[in-house]
Amino acid sequence: MNLFKYTRLKTRSVKVGNIEIGGESTICIQSMTNTNTMNTPGTILQSLRIIGQGGELVRITAQGIREAENLENIKKGIRDAGFFTPLAADIHFNPKAAFTAAAIVEKVRINPGNFVDKRADFTRLEFTEEEYQAEIKKIEVQLIPLLTICKENKTTLRIGVNHGSLSDRIMSRYGDTPGGMVESAMEFLRISVREKFMNIVVSLKSSNTRVMVQANRLMIARMHDEGMYFPLHLGVTEAGEGEDGRIKSAVGIGTLLADGIGDTIRVSLTEPPENEIPVAKKLASYFTERMNHGLINEIKPVPVQFFEYKKRNTNAVSNIGGSNFPIVISGGTVHGELVPEYSFIADAQNVDEGINYIVEAKEWQNKGFENTKIFPLFHSVADFRSSTKKSTALNFVLTSNSELTEKLIRDIQSEKNLVLVLETHNKNGFADQRAAFFKLMNADCYLPVIIKRNYTENNIEDFQLKAASDMGGLFIDGLGDGIWIENLSADRQDKGAIKNQDIVNTSFGILQASRVRMSKTEYISCPGCGRTLFDLQKATAEIRERTSRLKNLKIGIMGCIVNGPGEMADADYGYVGAGPGKITLYKNREVIKKNIPEENAVEELIQLIKDCGDWKYQKRE
Repeated sequence: MNLFKYTRLKTRSVKVGNIEIGGESTICIQSMTNTNTMNTPGTILQSLRIIGQGGELVRITAQGIREAENLENIKKGIRDAGFFTPLAADIHFNPKAAFTAAAIVEKVRINPGNFVDKRADFTRLEFTEEEYQAEIKKIEVQLIPLLTICKENKTTLRIGVNHGSLSDRIMSRYGDTPGGMVESAMEFLRISVREKFMNIVVSLKSSNTRVMVQANRLMIARMHDEGMYFPLHLGVTEAGEGEDGRIKSAVGIGTLLADGIGDTIRVSLTEPPENEIPVAKKLASYFTERMNHGLINEIKPVPVQFFEYKKRNTNAVSNIGGSNFPIVISGGTVHGELVPEYSFIADAQNVDEGINYIVEAKEWQNKGFENTKIFPLFHSVADFRSSTKKSTALNFVLTSNSELTEKLIRDIQSEKNLVLVLETHNKNGFADQRAAFFKLMNADCYLPVIIKRNYTENNIEDFQLKAASDMGGLFIDGLGDGIWIENLSADRQDKGAIKNQDIVNTSFGILQASRVRMSKTEYISCPGCGRTLFDLQKATAEIRERTSRLKNLKIGIMGCIVNGPGEMADADYGYVGAGPGKITLYKNREVIKKNIPEENAVEELIQLIKDCGDWKYQKRE
């Protein structure tokens, strides 16, 4: 993995039907149906809609042998329609269903957390080493027959770990951690390699973007140590819908794609599955476009721990840096529910006394704004250092990786009222800005840094995906004390087509998706699949409408029990499908009420939140 030059990580090429994943192949775009697998016509039609949008692989749940057998009819219907897109079966808890599916479809996904081990109930287990190895033998008993069937039918296997469904055995030894996810996959990979079965894709997913990113990075390192180079499938589970789902997916998937990691992607949205395909295609193409970017000099040593979170140490300047959460700066005033800490304005004639402003340094100097809530922006460190008139409280200074030489950093690192605003003009801006942070950290420079990016987008979805992909990874790695996004016209002379409030909302969304600042209710919402036996999209929309103003709450909305309790590990409340039209409610990981009729369940959730004293509306920051 090259941190300073965009290149795709080299992986094995794996054939899946008429496509290849990994190697020199382009990033494969896929989705998953959410119909009942026994609804053959409905599943065929939904698969065709996914394919029609450009989906290159369609995954279908097969919770039992009956559903696995019906994949034959679904496959025939798709082939009869003239499409030869490979199909994947999604298997949990049922090795026999995997055996059946492996003889029918081109790919089978199994979950190491529940392929042999029972569903986790979060009990700590103690094993001697001999007992633990006996548990590994149990995996071999079920996995080796599946590998044999896959060999006979040229079927690919995805070893797909979900953070939310790690087994009690794994969590007891390795923790509910990225390391636990990696070891869960490695147990299955070691057996497969020993059996000389190499037609494998690996995935490590979580609704927690930080965990998802760290787990995939650690997986690459662990595979490399053991001579394995299997292709990686990327995704953020339970990302949600709308703006939040897109931003959260882009933060997780985009952070890895930015370093050339990932051979196939699925964007999990609580929307019709065909909606996922255009989003995934945009993400994939955004990174392949940055080939042959401008030179970024290598920085040694690399001062960031990529497998665990550690915030960069900075000194506090006013409310920026130190122990403060990352701030938001907007390119203009806004008056919505999400309000930035600072607004950059061209003209400081009519200002609101309750708002902090940033103006051009010359404007600030000429109009005498010292001892006000208006602060200067200098266009370079050189401008700042040569100026005879500066704020005694807070100065914002634009800079870039190319400007930050060792000497310049030494010259400014003792400043007490300086906040750097880090821009980039490199096509690979993510790596360019990260390299600037490496310089500051290696020089023991503790000045706070605002991460600033400029776009020229006309489409809000494109803007959100690019901004989240470019900036989320820096915050995931503990870099950045604030965020400032501008969207300009194509000639960069005027404001662009995206509204200021939408830009601010995106900024807050990126910070929340990166898990560094919570500003609104968080929804851990799965996309649903054939296991979902209630109207998930309707329930999600209703819960969001009723609870979106509650203060600092996380609510999990899950189609079934597969990832439910685990993926909702840090959720305050859970709404989980329990059977046809039935819902189970959780408080944290504890079941509060079972088998509530679907039509009453949202109201029961609202009442539960009220009974627990968490029905607190917030005036947003």
